[in-house]
Amino acid sequence: MDEVGDGIEDRPIEQLVSGAVTALTLTVAFGLLFAGIPYFWVAFPVGFGGVLPMALGAARLYERRQESAAADTADDEMDPIATLRERYAAGELTDEAFEQQVERLLETEDVEAPDSAVGTRATDVEREPE
Repeated sequence: MDEVGDGIEDRPIEQLVSGAVTALTLTVAFGLLFAGIPYFWVAFPVGFGGVLPMALGAARLYERRQESAAADTADDEMDPIATLRERYAAGELTDEAFEQQVERLLETEDVEAPDSAVGTRATDVEREPE
């Protein structure tokens, strides 16, 4: 279904929203038609020209916020240097301990080993009061 260059993506929430707005618009319009209201046709431009674009925009905004929140959480969990910076700023690490841990992180390719070492060794050295 997805063409490479058309920019249209199949997103379940957008399909759900567009289906719901279409069903609601048709129900209201044909309900007004069967009720004998002569201006039933107004439901079509209002539903498809107003409500549908706003609902799809709201669905896309919701998806973007969910994706960015998930990305921020993943970035925070995957960045041990950011964790070290936070601990240094909170006063849990001395200058020397911070530098040692950063050097250890930069020397190794395995992220898990230095991350666990940060949790055990860095807490042993606390910042001295000034």
